[in-house]
Amino acid sequence: MADQVAAMCDQLTKAVLFCEDFKESSSLCIPCALQLADKTKPAVVRHFGLQTLEHVIKFRWNNMPQEEKVQIKECAMQLLSRGTHSILEEESHVKDALSRIIVEMIKREWPQHWPDMLKEMESLTSQGDVQTEVVMWILLRLAEDVITFQTLPNQRRRDIQQTLTQNMDNIFSFLLAVLHIHVDSYHKVRAHCRVAVATLNTLAGYIDWVSLTHITSGNGHLLEMLCLLLSEPELQLEASECLLIALNRKGKLEEREPFMLLFDDVAIQCILSAAQAGEVVERRYVFLKRLCQVLCALGVQLCSLVGSDVNVEVPANLSKYTEALLAFTTHPSQFLKSCTLATWGALFKHEVLSKEAVVVQMAVNYLKVSMTNFVKTGFPSQNDNPSSDYSRMDFHSDEDFHFFFYSFRGQQGDVLKIVSRIVPLEAFQTAADWLHYQIACPIDPGQSASKSSRGLCSPKSPSVVQWDAMTVFMECVVWQILKTLPEEKLPIDQSMELLQAVLNYDTKDPLILSCLLTTVSVLLPFLVHRQQLVPQVLFKLFKTLTFEFDQENKVPRTKSVKNVRRHACSSIIRICRDYPQFILVTIFPSQSISCDDVRMTLGFLLFQPSFDMFYSNVKKLLSSDALQTCLERASLVEALVLISNKFQDFEKQKAFLDELLAPVLAEWTSEEMRRQFLSFVGADQVVAEQEAVTNVASLKRAQLSFCLSAMLSVVKRARWPADVEEAKSGGFVVGHDLNGAPIYRNPCSAQFLAFMPNLLALIRTQNSLFMPENIARLSETLVRAHDLMDMEKNIVIGLPQLPQDVYDSPVYRSNLERMQGFLGTLYDNCFTLLGSAGASLQKEFYTIDGLAELIAGSAFVSLDQVPDHRLRSIIHILFLTILHVSFLLSNLLARLFMRPLVVSCPSEYSDSLLRPLLAPLFAYMMQRLSMKWQVISQRASVDGDDEEEQVACQKSEVTQEMLEEQLVRLVTKEVLDLLNVSCVSKKVAEPAASKEENGDEDMMMDSVQPASVPEGLTELGKCLMKHEDVCMLLLTLSFTSLSWKDTANCHRTASMVCWTLLKQVAAGNLLPEAVTWFFTSVLRALQIHGQHDQCNLTLSQLAMVIYENLRPRYEELRGVMIQIPNINIQALDQFDQKLMDPSGPKLTEKKKKDLFRKLIAGTVGKALCEQFRKEVHIRNLPSLFKRPRQDKDVLDSEALGLASLFSPENSAL
Repeated sequence: MADQVAAMCDQLTKAVLFCEDFKESSSLCIPCALQLADKTKPAVVRHFGLQTLEHVIKFRWNNMPQEEKVQIKECAMQLLSRGTHSILEEESHVKDALSRIIVEMIKREWPQHWPDMLKEMESLTSQGDVQTEVVMWILLRLAEDVITFQTLPNQRRRDIQQTLTQNMDNIFSFLLAVLHIHVDSYHKVRAHCRVAVATLNTLAGYIDWVSLTHITSGNGHLLEMLCLLLSEPELQLEASECLLIALNRKGKLEEREPFMLLFDDVAIQCILSAAQAGEVVERRYVFLKRLCQVLCALGVQLCSLVGSDVNVEVPANLSKYTEALLAFTTHPSQFLKSCTLATWGALFKHEVLSKEAVVVQMAVNYLKVSMTNFVKTGFPSQNDNPSSDYSRMDFHSDEDFHFFFYSFRGQQGDVLKIVSRIVPLEAFQTAADWLHYQIACPIDPGQSASKSSRGLCSPKSPSVVQWDAMTVFMECVVWQILKTLPEEKLPIDQSMELLQAVLNYDTKDPLILSCLLTTVSVLLPFLVHRQQLVPQVLFKLFKTLTFEFDQENKVPRTKSVKNVRRHACSSIIRICRDYPQFILVTIFPSQSISCDDVRMTLGFLLFQPSFDMFYSNVKKLLSSDALQTCLERASLVEALVLISNKFQDFEKQKAFLDELLAPVLAEWTSEEMRRQFLSFVGADQVVAEQEAVTNVASLKRAQLSFCLSAMLSVVKRARWPADVEEAKSGGFVVGHDLNGAPIYRNPCSAQFLAFMPNLLALIRTQNSLFMPENIARLSETLVRAHDLMDMEKNIVIGLPQLPQDVYDSPVYRSNLERMQGFLGTLYDNCFTLLGSAGASLQKEFYTIDGLAELIAGSAFVSLDQVPDHRLRSIIHILFLTILHVSFLLSNLLARLFMRPLVVSCPSEYSDSLLRPLLAPLFAYMMQRLSMKWQVISQRASVDGDDEEEQVACQKSEVTQEMLEEQLVRLVTKEVLDLLNVSCVSKKVAEPAASKEENGDEDMMMDSVQPASVPEGLTELGKCLMKHEDVCMLLLTLSFTSLSWKDTANCHRTASMVCWTLLKQVAAGNLLPEAVTWFFTSVLRALQIHGQHDQCNLTLSQLAMVIYENLRPRYEELRGVMIQIPNINIQALDQFDQKLMDPSGPKLTEKKKKDLFRKLIAGTVGKALCEQFRKEVHIRNLPSLFKRPRQDKDVLDSEALGLASLFSPENSAL
C-alpha cells in the first residue's frame, strides 16, 4: 500500500511539473487553454484552461504582439458571452477564474487602450444572469486589486482609480438598477438571488472608498433599500455588510449628516424586525453580529453629529434606538453583548445625549442588565446556559472564552463607571441589593463542585460566579461614586450596614471567602467616616489569615486556600498603606522616648485598642512557624513597616525595626546558616512522597525563606516622609548634594548592612549550585530541582493555565515541585533584595566600601554554569538599580537586580560602581548570546534538512527546544534593555496630528501611546563611552545583536541604541575596518530581518544615516555598496555625488530615503513564501491625468492686480 501511495505521489509531482513547464514555455498555451476552457469539458478541465490563460496574461502580456492581445481579449469576451452554462449549473470557481482573466486585461489596458470597457460590461448583463453575475465579480475584483490590495504600480493604480471615480455616478446607477431588477424577481426565479447577492458584494467593495455623496444621494435611496433588504433571509447578511461598511465611513461631518435618515421609524423598525430571535444557525448568527455592529456604528455617527457644528437635533425616536441596542445587550451571545459596550459608553459619556431623559432612564435599565452580564456563564464545554450554544460558534475552547470574558468584563466595568457617574445613588442601591441577596442565598456548589472537598465550590459553581460578578460590580460602582459625589452625599450609613452584614457572614468556602474580602476592601473608604467597625474588620482579616478548611486532617493546602490567605495578607497591607489611621489612631507625643520603652509605648501609651489587637495578633502569628507560610509572615512584617513609616521620627522608627528584625538577624547570622547549603535545605536527601511535609529540612527552608522575605519587605517598604520639612524635623535628612537636593537616610540601613554579608554569600553559593560537582550531589528524587516548574515553562512558552484547572490542587504536587519552587523563589528574592537596596538606601548603599567588588564576587560567580532562566534574574534586577529620576518616570523599570541597581544609582557613582559591573557583564553576555543564537540558527537549518528525523523527534524534545529558544529571547531582551536604559536617554514623541477632518473627537477609541525616541546619552552612557574598551564593547554588542534572529529586539536596538552610540564616536578617528563592519552588520541584519516591514524601515534608516554621515570620510563604504547584488552603479555614483557635493541641490528627506532603499534592495531578505514567487510586471500606459507644466513664471506674466490692491492710491482700503 505504501508503494502504491509513493508511486501516485511521484506521478502527481511529474504531472504538476509538466503543467507548470507548459504554462511557462509552450507557444501553444493560448489555443490549448481556449480548447480546455470550452464549456463541453468538465469543470476541473475548464478551470485549468482558464488558469493557463490567466497565467499567459499575467506573465507574457508585455511581450505579446498587439494582434495576439486583441485575439485573447475577443476570445475571453466570447467565453464570457457564450462559453458558460446557466447560473445555477455553472461552478463558482469557473466563473471566478473567468472574471480574473478579464480583470487582468483591464489592469493592463484600461482606460487608455480599452475605453469602452464599462459599456461592454453593461451590455453583457443583458445576455443573461450568469453574465451579469460574472460582470459583478469583475467589478469587485477590480476594486479589490486597485483599492484594497493595491497590487498595481502606482501610475496604473492612479489611472484606474481616477477613471473609476470619474465614472462612479454611472457605475452606482448601473449597480442599483441591476439590484432592483433582481431583488424584485428573486422570489420567483432562484437565479435572480445569485445575481442580487453578487451585486450586494460588489457594492460592499465600492462603498468602502467612494465619495459619501454616492452613498447618500437620492435622499438616502441606497440606505433605504439596504434597510428593506434586512428582512429578506437570503439577502440580509450581504445587505447588513453594506450598511456596516457605509456607517463605518469617516469623513466630514456635513457629508455624514444624511446617515441620520436611518433613525426614521421605517429604518429602525426594519432593524428591530430583522433582529427578532430565530433558530441558532451559523448564517443567522453571523447576520445578527453584523446587524448589531450596524446598530453600534449608527450610534457612533449619532454621537459624532449631535452637539457638533452641524447642529443635528436629537432624534425623536431615540428611545426606540436605545431599546434596540439594549435588546442586543440582553442577547444570550456574549459576543453580541460585548459589541454594544463601546456604543453605550459613547452615549453615556456624550455631553448632550447623556442629559436626555431617555438616556438617563436607559442608564438605570442598563444597571439591571449589567448585573446579568457580569456573571461568567456560557462556557463552550457546558450546556447549563443558552449562551453556551453561541459560545461554541465563537470560541474553540474554554480557554479562549476565559480570556475573552476577562477583557469583556473589563469593558463592562468601564461602562458601569460611566453609568455610576450619571445615576450614582441608583447604582449603589443596585449593588447593595445584590450584595444582600447573595448573603441571604444558600451556597450552591452545583454540578461543578470541588473534586477534593465535599460541599465546596469550584470557580464554575453557581454561587461562586454570582459572588464574583457581584464583587466586581460593587467595586466599579463604589470606585466611581467616591469620585463623583461630595462627602455629604455619600451613602455612609448604608455602606456601614453592608460592611456589618459582610463581617457577620461566615463561610468555610475559600472561593466565596475571597469574594467577601474583596467586598470588605471595596467598602474600606467609607470606614474613614465611621471607624467603630475597624476592630471587626481586623478580626475578620486575621481569622482569614489562619483559614484552614480541614484543620483536623493535616492535608496539603489547596491553591484556593493559599489564595484566600494571601488575599487577607494583601488586605492588611492595604489598610496599613492607605488607611494607617485605622490602626495608628494617635501620634507619638513630642517628648523623647528611649529605645527600651518603645515596645511598652507602642502597646500601652500611644495607641487605641485597634493597634493593640493588631500588634499582638501579628507577633503571635510571627512566632508560629507552623500556622503561617514564610510569605504570609513576611506580609505581616511588611504591614508593620508601613505603619512605622507614620512615626515620622527616625530614631523611633529605627528602634521599632530593630525590635522587629532582631529574631530575623539572629537567625540569619547564626552558625547554622553557614552549613553546607544542599544539606541544610535537604536537597541531597532522598525524600519519599508520603513523608510528612514538616520534616526538619522543610522547616529550615521555611526559616531561610522567611528571613530573606522579611528583609525584602523591610527594604522595599521602609521610607522617610514624603514631605521634606517633615523629613527634616524627623531626622531623616543628613545633608544636601551639590544641586541642593536633600540626602536622606533610611531607618532600615543598619539592619540591611548587617544582613548583607550573608546575602552575598548566599548568592555566591546559589550560583555555584549549578556546577557539575554540586549537581551530582543532588539526591535521586531531586535531580531536576534546578529545572523550571511546569507552570513556569507554560508561561515562558506562552501557554498560561486557566484558574479553573489549578484551584483544587495542592500548592505543590510533589517534593520535587516544592524544592523547585523554593530554589527559584530564593534565587529571585536574593537578587531582588540586592537590587531594591539601591532605591531604598540610596547613598548609604552606594558608599559601601568595595561594593563593586562585593557584587562581582557574588552575583557574577560561575555565570557559565547558571542556566538562562536564572540568569534573567541577575540582569533584570541590575537593570532597575542607574537614574533614580528615571525610576520615577518609567513603569518598565520595576523588577529584579542589575536593572534596579542601574536605574537608582546616582550619577557620581557610575564610574566607581556601575562601569566595573556593566563592562564585564556585557562582554560575557555578548559571547554567551552569540553562541546561543548560533546554535539556534544551526538547529533551524538542520531541522529544515532532516524532515524525517524531525518527524521522529519526541514531543518532549521539541517542547524543550522551544523553551530554550524562548528563554534565549527573554535573556536577549533583558540584556538589550539594560544596555538601552544604561546609555540612552529618551523623550516621548508628540503624537501626530490627525490629517482627517473627521470630527470624531467624541468617539470611544483606543488611545495610542506616543513612542519614545532617543534624545542622547545618559550620564552613565557618557561615563561608559569615555573608556575606549567599554565604548567598543557596547558598539559591538548593539550591532552584533542586529543579526540575531529576534525581530523585536532587532527593531528596538536599531531604532534606539545603534546610532545613538555610534554618533558619539563618528567624529573621531575610527578605523576603516570598524566602519565597514558597522555598516556590513546593518546590511546583514537587513538580509535576515528585511522580510518584516517594521525592521526593514528601521534598518534601512540606520544604514542610510551611517552611510550619509561616514561616506564622505570613508571611501570603503562604497566598496561595501558595490557588492550588493543587482545594485545600479550609475545610480550609486549619482547618489554619492549629491551626498558629498555641498554646493549642489539638496535631496529632500523622502527622496533620499527612497533612492537609498532602491540601492540596498538587493540585501533585503524575503520570506520563504516570497523567495520563489514569480514577479508580475505591469507596464505603465501614457498617463491620462498628468498636469500640464507652466511654461512661464507667474511673476513674469501679466499683472495680477495684487500690487495695485496695496498701492497708496487705492482708497478702497
